[in-house]
Amino acid sequence: MTTAIENAKETLSAQIGERKAPTDWFEMTQERINQFADATLDQQWIHVDPERAKAGPFGAPIAHGQLTMSIMSFLPGGEGIGIPAVDGVKLGINYGWNKVRFPSPVPVGAKIRTSGMIKSVEIKGDMLEIVNELTLEIQGKDKPACVAESVLRLVF
Repeated sequence: MTTAIENAKETLSAQIGERKAPTDWFEMTQERINQFADATLDQQWIHVDPERAKAGPFGAPIAHGQLTMSIMSFLPGGEGIGIPAVDGVKLGINYGWNKVRFPSPVPVGAKIRTSGMIKSVEIKGDMLEIVNELTLEIQGKDKPACVAESVLRLVF
C-alpha cells in the first residue's frame, strides 16, 4: 500500500519541468517598501527617499531585493506558485533558498507576478523536499526581477 508521501512524490514528480501559470499582477507600492525598510532596518535612500531616488541610478525608488524575494511566494492567485495541493500534508516549511539572482530592480508602482516550476522532489524521512524555481517578472519588462530556487519541505 502506498503512503500519502509516496503518492505526493509521484504526483509532484510528474510535473517536474512544467512552468505553471503565473499569479495575478500585484503592485509594488512605496508604502510596502517603507514598511519593509522599517521592519528590516534597511533605510537606504534608493528605497525610501523618492526625491533623492529620482536622481539616482534607477530614476525612481526601488524595492529591496529581499522584499522582492520574500513576497514572490505569496502573491495572490498563485495557488502554491506551481506546487499543487497534495493529500496528507500537515505543514509546509520554508527550508531555504538555493541560487538567487536579481537581474532587474522593481521600481515603485511596478506590477509584478510570479510563476513556478518544480525542479526536484525527494523524500527526506517523513518529509517531502521540493525545489521550486520561482521567477518574478515585471509587467512590460524583458528581464525578470528575481529568479530563485525555493526549497520547501512538506511534513506528512
